Amino acid sequence: MTEILFYHLERRPLEQVLPTLLEKSLERGWRCVVQCGSAERRDALDAHLWTYSEASFLPHGTEAQPVPERQPVLLATTEANPNGAQVRFLVDAVPLADSSPYVRVVHLFDGRDDEQVAAARERWREAKAAASAQGHDLTYWQQDENGRWVRKA
Repeated sequence: MTEILFYHLERRPLEQVLPTLLEKSLERGWRCVVQCGSAERRDALDAHLWTYSEASFLPHGTEAQPVPERQPVLLATTEANPNGAQVRFLVDAVPLADSSPYVRVVHLFDGRDDEQVAAARERWREAKAAASAQGHDLTYWQQDENGRWVRKA
């Protein structure tokens, strides 16, 4: 069974939320892949993850670099999973054909972007159908006025 989570970003941008979620995943011993909608977005996140905090180090690489299979966090633009990730993060409203290989699939979308919200609604419908058919656990989280996550569904 895969846990499928939707994170509706309203108070903090992806660049603030993603590093924390990646750190928590690594603390659990999970390898991660972050699937982006473009190589430009992948490369921007790559640069950001090296500098987001002076107090932290988040080991990662991209699919365009040598030995992607060694990366605990891999930034990618395709559905490939060369690092054997247990958790897949989806940004830029990218679709995922099959959630079942993962322990957790996390959809992150900007609630201030109408296109991303519309795409997230479509992904929610798809995930809901898959959840009923395959027994996945599906949850929806939204930021409150203080930026804390509140379960909405």
